[in-house]
Formats: sequence, structure tokens, C-alpha cells
Amino acid sequence: MDRRKFIGSGALLASAAQSPSQSSSQREPQAGGTASVSYSVDVAIERARPGKPHRGKVLAAIQPHCDDIPIFAGGTILKLIDEGYTGVLITMSNDSMAGTGSSIGEIVLKNERDTKEVAKRLGLQEAIFMNYPNHNMDGWPILEMRARLVFLFRALKVDTVLVYDPSVLYERNPDHYVTARAVESACWMAASEWDYPEHFRVGLTAHGPREKYYFGRGPQLVNRVVDISPYIDRKVFVNMANLTQGPAGNLGAELRKTLAAKGRKLPLLGNDDETANRQYTKTFALGRDRTRGQAHGLEYAEYFHYIPPDESDVEDYVAKNSVAL
Repeated sequence: MDRRKFIGSGALLASAAQSPSQSSSQREPQAGGTASVSYSVDVAIERARPGKPHRGKVLAAIQPHCDDIPIFAGGTILKLIDEGYTGVLITMSNDSMAGTGSSIGEIVLKNERDTKEVAKRLGLQEAIFMNYPNHNMDGWPILEMRARLVFLFRALKVDTVLVYDPSVLYERNPDHYVTARAVESACWMAASEWDYPEHFRVGLTAHGPREKYYFGRGPQLVNRVVDISPYIDRKVFVNMANLTQGPAGNLGAELRKTLAAKGRKLPLLGNDDETANRQYTKTFALGRDRTRGQAHGLEYAEYFHYIPPDESDVEDYVAKNSVAL
């Protein structure tokens, strides 16, 4: 799969972007009796915040394959970790169908090693592997995936997830949309005291992620643009860890070598493999981020459909209007 071709030109965006604190439509309720039914949403720009405003919070970056999170959400994760989050990287498939190697077994091992390095470079505490069959996750019960995710969300006390958008259009890869749907349902069920009550017998409590950053490859209802300009070089380094598959890795060095064999050179790639890989990744593999950033007056950006923690209209009204007896 050539991920460089996905530049996100079809994203559905409002005409004017605001910072999260300025947005006139901060809260967009999820499906339910008070849900939004609008296909026109405000776009908020999320920028780096000083200090550690998210200290104590936990994120789970969830991907079907080892290069998904680094490509679509790597900069945002680096930003959130800088702001105080801790987190884990959860890979749903066994990554057996993409990459270089002499056998499926070798490809699985190499992708697993790459994924562990990606987690390390992102500043995440652990890489967790669910090992569902690559390209065939739609043949596996989503009920089982959801149950395992509910357990992890409760055990790790996950507050925020970053994953593919369960509602994105024209997604052809079943691993992507199955992962997204499993995560979407697991988030709210993990917070329910009635779902999987056997967990409570071993000391877990009801706890589900209340904040979601959904990314997509196809047209998407984007309402959050994250400015990753301060993190782009670190995101480049993260993507370079995926040596077995993906649009980065050693491709810059390989191109430099190929050109040299023909008596040619590309000044962009410099005079050594490290420079070649960094420049190739930043210019070509992550060109999407530059295009998206420039559309909002930024150098580099990542797009999401963001769902904030749900709020109660009743509690808000009571807090503002209740009076003493």
C-alpha cells in the first residue's frame, strides 16, 4: 500500500478554524438523545500548551498496523506526552502481510521489533500486541476484540484514545474499520458497571476513555486540527523506526544509493544515509502534514474528528442556576 498518495484533500472542513478555547461549538455530543445531527462543524486548532496540563491522564494509541499511528497521529501523541500524559501503543493485527522479509514469520518479527521502537520514540510506556490476522480482521468476532479492549481500558485507566475514525468514508481496509468500531464500542462499555462485571471481582472498576481523537485516510468530518509544527522533526524520527513497512524507514538511503549507481544525486538527500532518511521522510512520507498545515496557516498539522468528554446539560444548568432554599 502506497500511503504517500493519501494527502487528505477530501477532508470535510469548515471555512474558519479557531483555537479550542475560542470554538463556538466545543461540545459535540455522541450518538444519543441529545446528539448533534449536523454535518457542518467548527474547526478548532489545537496548539502545544505550556506546563503539564494533562498530568495524571493516560492515552491509548490504537492501530491495526505498525505504521498507522506514526503516520496519522505521531505528532499529536508527542505533544500530549509533553503535556503530561502517559500512554501505551496497542497494535491489533499481527502485521504479517506487509513489509520485507523472507517469510511471513520473519515479517511478523521485524514489524514487532519496529513497533516496540516506535513506542519508545513516541515516549509511550509499552507496546501491546493483540495478534489478530492481518487483512482478515473482519472475519474475527468484534465482540471478542471489544471485550479485550474493555479489559485494557479498565486495567490501564485509559482516559483518551487515538484511533481510526469509525465513520470515515471509503475505507477499503477491513483491519482499519474493524479496529475503529471495536474501539468505539469498547470506550463506553468500559465505563458501564453492567458490562463485564467479572472484571470487578479481580479489583478493576468501571472506567472508559472519555476523549477521542479519530483520524482517517478518506473524507472525514474534521473538527480538530492539531498544530504539530514544534514536533515534526521528532515525528520524522518516529516514522524512521518503521524499517520493515511504511513510507519512511530507510527509503531515503535506498533512493540515494539507487541514484548514485546511475551517476546521479539529489541534493535534498545530503551526503549520508541518516540525512537522506530524515529528509526523505519529512519531504515525501509526511508531505500530507505540510499540506494540511498550510491550509490553516501552520507549518505542519494532523487532522482529527475530536470527541470531547461528554457533559450533562442538567448538571451544567443546575450548577449555574440553583439557589439556596
